[in-house]
Amino acid sequence: MINEKEQNQQNKSKAGLDSLDVLRNRWKDGTFGEILDDWRWIFSYSRKYKGAIVLYTILGILSSSLGLVGSVASKYLIDIITGYKIEKLSVLIAVGLGSGLFSLIFKSLNNRISTKLSIDINNDIQADIFHKIMDADWMAITKYSYGDVLNRFNNDVGTVSSNAINWLPTILIAIYNFAATFFVIFYYDKIMALLALASAPFSLLMSRFIIKRQRAYNKKVRELTSKMTTFEIEAFYNMDTIKSFGISEHYNKKMRKWQDKFKKLSLEVNMFSIKTGIYQNVIGMLVQYIAFGYCLYRLWTGQITYGTMTLFLQQRNSLTTAFQNGLSIIPAFLNSSVSANRIRELASLPREKHIPESREMDGYREEGFEVIMDGVDFSYVEGTKVITDSDFKAQPGEIVALIGPSGEGKTTMIRLILGLIHPDQGNVLLRCPGGKAVEMNVDIRHLFAYVPQGNTVLQGTISENMRMVKENATDEEIIGALETACAWDFVRQLPDGIYSKVGERGRGLSEGQAQRLAIARAILRDAPILLLDEATSALDVTTERVVLKNIVKQHPNKICIVTTHRPSVLSLCQRVYRVVDTKVTELDEKESSKMAMDF
Repeated sequence: MINEKEQNQQNKSKAGLDSLDVLRNRWKDGTFGEILDDWRWIFSYSRKYKGAIVLYTILGILSSSLGLVGSVASKYLIDIITGYKIEKLSVLIAVGLGSGLFSLIFKSLNNRISTKLSIDINNDIQADIFHKIMDADWMAITKYSYGDVLNRFNNDVGTVSSNAINWLPTILIAIYNFAATFFVIFYYDKIMALLALASAPFSLLMSRFIIKRQRAYNKKVRELTSKMTTFEIEAFYNMDTIKSFGISEHYNKKMRKWQDKFKKLSLEVNMFSIKTGIYQNVIGMLVQYIAFGYCLYRLWTGQITYGTMTLFLQQRNSLTTAFQNGLSIIPAFLNSSVSANRIRELASLPREKHIPESREMDGYREEGFEVIMDGVDFSYVEGTKVITDSDFKAQPGEIVALIGPSGEGKTTMIRLILGLIHPDQGNVLLRCPGGKAVEMNVDIRHLFAYVPQGNTVLQGTISENMRMVKENATDEEIIGALETACAWDFVRQLPDGIYSKVGERGRGLSEGQAQRLAIARAILRDAPILLLDEATSALDVTTERVVLKNIVKQHPNKICIVTTHRPSVLSLCQRVYRVVDTKVTELDEKESSKMAMDF
């Protein structure tokens, strides 16, 4: 019977044949060049490790050679023992043990080299892609779901890195191993060599008819697995909501339904594997018995020795394995190409807007800046305006409010101010007192501190959360920021103060406490412009007013731009803008007062 290792080799070979069809089709339709472009990109990362790759190839060839030497030594050892000739017994034992030992050493070294190089290339690609994702245009990167980006960043990079080093050396080693093994068999018996050569492709070609069925099953399994994973992520992420509605049992039943679907499909695939396994075993047994029968005939007629028979049977399997290893490289070649293409797609996203002279603005931090919008139009989707012909101004020392119904464009205004998105028409500028102005872009974002909507506290200690924006902040500076945000009162009561741990998304804190920590983090940054996007919604009115007064008092020239639904904020503001029906308009003092009363 064919053992599990042989079964796996046959499966790899079938995939290899299927992949040959893909390569032929790519060549015919003119898209084969895309695969070569993907591999040129992969080699751009592996090129600097070429010395290690050459060493890896040499060690692989040496290991294969020593394996053959050990097999030949075993043949003569068997011949000596069966013929009771012991003159060279010690020499052959030494050769066999030595070749086996050195082959093991070389394989171990290769394993170590391969693992190290794969990790190095994986880290190189991930570091490069991480930088490019972080520097990608906001509109471009948000077209991808977080799950898709993570899948490309982890799984696709892993696929590329695991094959970038091994692909070419494995082909060379497989070709060498195949040629050397065939030569050894051919040297002792030409017919044996031809029989061994014919056995591998015969068993592979006979199994081609099951490839399409296997591909269909693989596709179904991947699709169902993806759907189950999506369900699981959504359930765990929304655990608070599920518990709050008391619908845990409903989700337990849904989980069972997904499990039943997966069980049914898994058993169907298992039955197919059993049937095809029987077929493959029958074919494998037939080929094996033909080879074994031929060896017995040659041994019976005295044409070969026991040692030669053992060598042939052993190397027949090695020849088949070498052939299948070479063929199985093709799916890895294609899979790496697909993964590389998906990674390159992220890497080629347009970059954020960089304006190098923006750094000249740093000299005006203490004096403060003006934020100006002039005749701005903006659309996320062409033909659907979110902001239309709108103006906006915020000056040093001012608290400026953006009010209006949900979904009308307040957060869009914040994104325009941060330079995450850019107007279709008009300008969004940062202007210093001397009159110099620069368009909003990534190179002036360090002059802003931003508190977005929702819970932005990360897992870790409070001090780690705070030092995200200022790595070298002292404990005293952190405590000072917490005091300004009215957060120190509850932090100092925690067991370890600022070194107390909080869970993911601020678990262990109330919504108001998490908000105050986020505001304190922005205050610690001490940027000239503070943006609060509904960042005080969970605070009581008294705390909200104290926090805003503290912020202005801390830095007289600081601009504080607040999006809010709270009337308590409006009385503290020097300017109030309303965003409604895509239009941003400034309210006069009378309108602001009336708006505060109408809230």
